[in-house]
Amino acid sequence: MTPPLDLNRRQFLGAAGMTAGAALLAGCAPSASAASGPRTLQFWHLLSGGDGVTMSGLLDTANGGQSAYRIRPTVLAWGTPYYTKLAMAAAGGRAPDVAIMHATRVLGWAPGGLLDAWDTGRLADLGVDASTFPDPIWKKGEVDGRRLSIALDAHPFVLMYNTDICRKAGVLDRDGRLKEATSPEEFLAMVDAIAAVTGGHGLSYGYLGDGAQMWRLFYTMYTQHGIEMELPQGGSAVIDKDAAVASLTFMQNLLDGKRAAKQADYGTAVAEFATGKSGMFLSGVWELRTMQAAKIPFDVAMIPPLFGTRAVYADSHSFVLPHQSHPDAASRDLVYRFVADMLKGSFGWAEAGHVPAYLPVTESAKYAELVPQAHYAEAAKYVRYDPPAWFTGSGSNFQGQFGAAAQPALLTGGSPAEAVDRFEQAVQRFLGQPNPADPEGARR
Repeated sequence: MTPPLDLNRRQFLGAAGMTAGAALLAGCAPSASAASGPRTLQFWHLLSGGDGVTMSGLLDTANGGQSAYRIRPTVLAWGTPYYTKLAMAAAGGRAPDVAIMHATRVLGWAPGGLLDAWDTGRLADLGVDASTFPDPIWKKGEVDGRRLSIALDAHPFVLMYNTDICRKAGVLDRDGRLKEATSPEEFLAMVDAIAAVTGGHGLSYGYLGDGAQMWRLFYTMYTQHGIEMELPQGGSAVIDKDAAVASLTFMQNLLDGKRAAKQADYGTAVAEFATGKSGMFLSGVWELRTMQAAKIPFDVAMIPPLFGTRAVYADSHSFVLPHQSHPDAASRDLVYRFVADMLKGSFGWAEAGHVPAYLPVTESAKYAELVPQAHYAEAAKYVRYDPPAWFTGSGSNFQGQFGAAAQPALLTGGSPAEAVDRFEQAVQRFLGQPNPADPEGARR
């Protein structure tokens, strides 16, 4: 998950002209090796930990699979350090050849010309087009008619479950998979049955002080009403209050101290499920390897459609072309080949838990045998990203403001309606602020 560009307008414009950044950015310009050898491509990303190890393996495979290019990765600190340095590089026109961004962050960068558009014809020549991606993922990469990002994956919010505990609770079907609830009441009854088996909590969900975690579950439930929020810049937020209240009320009912802990942070929830003290766990696919390492019997399911519509919150790691004032044509052409190679070789990324965006991978016979990943791959067809706005996105202040509004209601059982009102007021403040990366906004 990725925070937004945490720069105000003055900081952003200053960063673009900082001569002190020249030394940092000098190594980011496109570079070519000798004509007799592969061309070096600069690639920035912010993936660390298990994802970083997996990415290194994918890059090794890409480098070893051909002799035309060699990827030189630069891994920067997750969050603000990464996005600030990438923005400075792009604003100065001396960015790396290719970089990773989350799909939800791209819109905020588009007005300032920080990203170059992809040539869809060139992508199609390499077997990358709308037909090879789930529809919502492909559409997310387009801004104002320009393709600004190419998704590597979707990493949705999912429901993990302990198969031994759930079997004893009678909530598995004949195939040993979790029965799909179709209403909040049915789901809560399943959690109650699991809690009766564990003698503790039926489900683990950590949220204290974590606006992103609260938002992921809330927006999953909200979009399951068949709607999405609309956040028009300079206008008024369109938030269905009835749906928002129903979604937050469901979260309150879940966090009653018996079904799930009323006060649990993220780490506590991870540990509870990993040690077999609960039967279900609401989190992202990025915790798959954690649970595999814990060696508990578990499976993963898409969050069921409790409010009528199949939908789930997600984001995507995406390839972008940070702006270069004078891109090298040969290097740029090889970037296209690199991205196509990464998409076609993304089975290894699936092993880390992410759902590859490239359909020929997820629809392959090999992927069908990859369990539990194949059991939730369908979620890619139903992903719901943050509502489009320059200030939204994974780990953004927007998500933090939602947490600040919602947490009191979850902790104390306070009014969901009042929590929604607090959130809407915060959103209106965001809508009244100009995008720091938008030069037009600077003149308004």
